[in-house]
Amino acid sequence: MSYSFLDLLCLLGSVALFLYGMKVMSEGLQKAAGDRLRNILSAMTRNRFTGMLTGILITALIQSSSASTVMVVSFVNAGLMSLGQSMAVIMGANVGTTFTAWIIALFGFKVNISAFVLPVIGLSIPLLFSKSSRNKSIGEFFIGFSFLFMGLDLISTYVPDLQSNPEMFAFLERYTSMGFGSVLIFTFVGLILTMVIQSSAATFAITLIMCSKGWIDFDLSCALVLGSNIGTTVTPLMASMGGNIAAKRTAMGHLLFNFLGTGWTLAIFFPFCHFAQWLTEELGQGDPGALSAFVNHIEATDPDTYNHLFDNTLPAGHPVSAQIAVMQQSVSIGLSVFHTVFNLINLSIMIWLTGLYVKIVEHLVPSRPNQEEEFQLKFIQIGMVSSSELNISQAEKEIVVYSQRVQRMIGMAQNIIHCKDNSEEFTKQFSRLEKYEEISDRMEIEIADYLNRCSEGRLSNEGKHRIAAMFRIVSEIESIADCCYGIGKILIRKRESNAQFSEEIYHNIDSMFIAVEAAMTNQILLLRDVEHAQQKDIITSYNYEREINNLRNQLRSANVENINEHHYEYQAGIYFMDVIGSLEKIGDYIINVVDEVKNLLRLSK
Repeated sequence: MSYSFLDLLCLLGSVALFLYGMKVMSEGLQKAAGDRLRNILSAMTRNRFTGMLTGILITALIQSSSASTVMVVSFVNAGLMSLGQSMAVIMGANVGTTFTAWIIALFGFKVNISAFVLPVIGLSIPLLFSKSSRNKSIGEFFIGFSFLFMGLDLISTYVPDLQSNPEMFAFLERYTSMGFGSVLIFTFVGLILTMVIQSSAATFAITLIMCSKGWIDFDLSCALVLGSNIGTTVTPLMASMGGNIAAKRTAMGHLLFNFLGTGWTLAIFFPFCHFAQWLTEELGQGDPGALSAFVNHIEATDPDTYNHLFDNTLPAGHPVSAQIAVMQQSVSIGLSVFHTVFNLINLSIMIWLTGLYVKIVEHLVPSRPNQEEEFQLKFIQIGMVSSSELNISQAEKEIVVYSQRVQRMIGMAQNIIHCKDNSEEFTKQFSRLEKYEEISDRMEIEIADYLNRCSEGRLSNEGKHRIAAMFRIVSEIESIADCCYGIGKILIRKRESNAQFSEEIYHNIDSMFIAVEAAMTNQILLLRDVEHAQQKDIITSYNYEREINNLRNQLRSANVENINEHHYEYQAGIYFMDVIGSLEKIGDYIINVVDEVKNLLRLSK
């Protein structure tokens, strides 16, 4: 049977359906349990063992080691976790990714896929129209689960038969009998294949299909799986390109971990494969290396049976068909055993060497002298957004950093008030305030762009509300920065008109700054943990707002009296009230942020 171009397109579509199913399943789970996953992520910073367990759990849940390691790169870029802690999480992620392999192994051949996929989709569709956001997410999870196995079934159908298409795969067959050389070649093929499709799970599925049909033996299948472990490091490496030096070191550590693990396994490759085969037999699953030899024997002794072996045209109950089904299950379990044992042993060895890993990656990725990163986003990884629901927490932390940076502008505005008009210090402080205002504008744009990309992903209703609130919060914080810069421009006009502030004016302005600083500090306290914001802190913010408004009214009334009594000039009083008015606006913007926090708190309950 010739393999047509249409068959090739169908194979590509089958792989795409597999990847899409995994994506939908992952996103459905994240939306159903997004908050819980975010809480689990917060445990990463405790120590390397909790980090390891977190990496295993998160990767097993979201079905993607690439997604979890990209998030780790972002957290290191943010300074939320150290390089050593990140290595523990990445090591755990490599074990967690074997969970997908076990799902495929346990259900891919043991269950008749066509018998349950469509009923599951049919039962899941009503959940998509449910009013409950959680039920919708559960429906998406099961639909993704069905698509994943539907794709696996179609891959099995459209992967070309090596024996039926010798002209297409003659080059590959030439490299299957070179001993250890074949192992190295197939490891490289697994690496390249995973780099291209950016999914070790998809590579595992394709490998499983090829091995289960007897086209390549068990040892070469294990080599493909080994190669996929290195190939899966490409996504975090790409994500680290926009990060700081710590993020680049984390991605390099991931590559180093998988590369060294593959290295020691290759050094004892054949004994290790035999150990995996023995362990599979001890689990009562038979010898995973027997299928290839059995298929070759059938091809040589019974060509008619071989021709109908994998196209589902053998009569029901045919003894060869039953034997093949048992051996296929053995192969799938054997590959999963190899993948899991390799990663577990690798983890057990490497977890004790995290300090050495840190030193090596610091040597491989040295820091530049006097490297300046003060104004780089901390928690948001500029580049790909790996997982919208989970990345909301990164945006929330970045907003806290943004708010802290803008709070420094309030201090700068107060400092410039006390600088002499024509002094070098005044010029220096104003330039610094102007620079921070530009940084504030850039941060607003970058955070908003990140939120916009998050909103394009699949989100729960709560996630959508959170992002909408964060858009408004970012806008209010940027308005605070504008007011601070506006105070600087008021003082420029004051200097040009030669107006002079009296000590009384300075005292009153400082009183207003103290109230605004206190309100800003309380706002940041609320933003640090929106989901657990205290009602007393919200009430405190409203009290600060009333205090700011009352102080503004008192100073406005006193200003008229002071001008009439010639305590200071009318022009100075005008600039004085302009400054007070800007500070009162800052109080308004702060309370707008608090209102958003209060609304989010109400939604989370």
